[in-house]
Amino acid sequence: MQSFTPLIVDAGIPVASYYILSDGFGLSTVAALGWSSVVPAVRTVWGLVRSRGVNGLALLMLIVNVVGLAMSAVAGDPRLMLAKDSAVSSVVGIAVLLSVRTKRPLMTAGLKPWVTKGSAAGNAAWDRLMAGSERFRQAERRFSAIWGSVLLTECVLKVIGAYTLPVHTMVWLGTVLTVVAILVAMLAAGGSSADPMEKMVKAEVERTNNTSGAEAGVVEADAKSAAASL
Repeated sequence: MQSFTPLIVDAGIPVASYYILSDGFGLSTVAALGWSSVVPAVRTVWGLVRSRGVNGLALLMLIVNVVGLAMSAVAGDPRLMLAKDSAVSSVVGIAVLLSVRTKRPLMTAGLKPWVTKGSAAGNAAWDRLMAGSERFRQAERRFSAIWGSVLLTECVLKVIGAYTLPVHTMVWLGTVLTVVAILVAMLAAGGSSADPMEKMVKAEVERTNNTSGAEAGVVEADAKSAAASL
């Protein structure tokens, strides 16, 4: 249940708040959208304070949210407030895609613990495969490429929806698009990249254990032979 907390706070509460404030309390569309963004903004700030460090993605989301609210308040345009949410997806998506060309794709930070299960043997196997397996490195890059592409697609769909569909409809539909995008990325990237990488790491760990076991057996046999000759 804990893994769903960010989704509930950042998506579920704002959507519910919007409809309660607009339909229940009669606030204007702009006001309802603005107040419904307070909870995820506060959560982001609290995350920065609690971690005592700067998380680039969290800080980016906070800045986009604050700038979007300020622009929308000046312009009084609820569609702009909806469209600004896609800025996070677009900026992150572009950054992820650009990182695919580097030695450290951005999504690797979340991918490695998933694949290695956080074990010392798994991490060591990961490092060996990264150094010696082009297939493994391609899967790592493909994982980030899929996530980046899905995030950009979500951004385009949200912007189109923000300026073509009724605001009342787009409030809940934007959340649906986000959830669908996450599920699609997880299934596509998991099946084509994470799962094969996990199997390769597991096989590498087993190979290393078997090699170590064989070497230990040879050492033990040599020791017994030496003892017998004395």
